[in-house]
Amino acid sequence: MNSPSDRETLIDVSNPMGLEGIEYIEYRTARPQALGQVLELMGFRPVARHRSREVLLYRQGPMNVIINAHAGAAGAGAALPEAPVIAALALRVRDAAAAHRRALDLGAWDVPVHVAPMELHIPAIHGVGASRIYFVDRHREFSIYDVDFVPIPGIDPNPPSLAGMRWFGVVQYIGPERTADWIEFYRALFGFTELGEDRETGVLPSGSVLASPDGSLQLQLIEPDPLADDGLERLQRVALGAPDVPAAAAALRARGVNFVETAKLHVDTRGALTQSWLGGLMFELIHVG
Repeated sequence: MNSPSDRETLIDVSNPMGLEGIEYIEYRTARPQALGQVLELMGFRPVARHRSREVLLYRQGPMNVIINAHAGAAGAGAALPEAPVIAALALRVRDAAAAHRRALDLGAWDVPVHVAPMELHIPAIHGVGASRIYFVDRHREFSIYDVDFVPIPGIDPNPPSLAGMRWFGVVQYIGPERTADWIEFYRALFGFTELGEDRETGVLPSGSVLASPDGSLQLQLIEPDPLADDGLERLQRVALGAPDVPAAAAALRARGVNFVETAKLHVDTRGALTQSWLGGLMFELIHVG
């Protein structure tokens, strides 16, 4: 019979980073109000403002989205993009310092984080393109927002989730013949495993799909057609899980959200894809049990 310490070791081996889901998705844009209007169509509500930066927190149910319109947030003199880009993926972990240290030991590139007085230091590594992967362990009794953000008066800080939606995953665009490299990146650092060809998740069947060891997150890696894409590696869009996709799509349509409807891609019980806003911003709906 295994001792408690042996069982803890086994848990660490199967989930080496102690992943516990997505804490937030961060978008960077020069048009925060326009992006905020889209998020509100999708059921999110603005609940807090950053104490010292032009950053807003949107929320619905268990999902947090940060809109970062702070000039120079990606480096001194960096221009804010007009079209929203996914700038960061923040992962919930058991121990942020330990997860960050393990990532660096395995060859990840550190992101120096410059914080103002009284702000939290959230460790991060470089992700795909110019994006960052943050490690957050304050997500239970206390959260990172308790320190760095001020609630917006009169707004429910915990708005309910529309149609039971929650985070499902992220779609990442990668360069030609880079699939194996990125699969190894997520496998070695985080313990992701590749799903087989018989997988039943995702709106578009292309690419490879990886599942996190805790079952909270899937990543779809796609090598887009070079004739139809700019070729830049990036986090392309997020996917929201819903227990009833047609019902969720109907609720979103009532709010003004339109969906792609073609012979090959349309709203069904498996999933759906919204039409784009603001130069390419899209969301997927994926069925979750």
